[in-house]
Amino acid sequence: MKKTAIVTGGRRGIGRAIAVWLGSAGFNVVLNGVSDPVDDTFEDITGKGGACCYIPGDVGSPRDRERLVYETLNRFGAVHVLVNNAGVAPKTRTDLLEMTEESFDYVMNTNTKATMFLTQMVARQMLKQDMIGEKRGTIINISSCSAAVSSVNRGEYCISKAGVSMLTLLYADRLARERIFVHEIRPGVIATDMTETVREKYDALIEAGIFPIPRWGKPEDVAEAAAMLAGDTLLYTTGNYIDVDGGFHIRRL
Repeated sequence: MKKTAIVTGGRRGIGRAIAVWLGSAGFNVVLNGVSDPVDDTFEDITGKGGACCYIPGDVGSPRDRERLVYETLNRFGAVHVLVNNAGVAPKTRTDLLEMTEESFDYVMNTNTKATMFLTQMVARQMLKQDMIGEKRGTIINISSCSAAVSSVNRGEYCISKAGVSMLTLLYADRLARERIFVHEIRPGVIATDMTETVREKYDALIEAGIFPIPRWGKPEDVAEAAAMLAGDTLLYTTGNYIDVDGGFHIRRL
């Protein structure tokens, strides 16, 4: 039986790279995003052996989340992997003492609340499905090194990703006996549209040696980790996280 994966925020960047990797592993892939995907996305996925469809919608909307799951089941009949990748940064980087409730709510709604309730919906569906091999399903949360690193000019983003880390632990605990495994990936500085606006800052940090592996991360670096977690290995681990950050998490004297 061919497995089906939902990838939110799958139209570009990290989400698109994950979708292509899963397609190459033979998954049916459901892409979700708020606007049209990059033109060659479908070709890259289907050309590697997977079927693909695109379901537009905002995961911050309860109605759109329901439609995403409903249409996935209508098309493929099951969900075996959920990749919670959709995320937003604050529209303006602002000192913590100047952060507005509007900005906080905007970031938390997509990054944390949507992850909570889309995972809940998909987990309920997975519980109705038969085991395939030694597990019933996999949920992968794309968090950030910001879950554990302070950035006082974008505190709402850090808080939202720390929330995703706790959601990973909670769902891993709740679902382990059901053979649904939950993992988290914490990307570091990855070359995407989100980081393009601060390219000079990170170029300088890389040049200064703050990252043991002195280069920008690529979306494919994250996708490789996600493909490993989605596969049929690592069957005795859940609730863990993988740093894909060039070694940034290493404390050095």
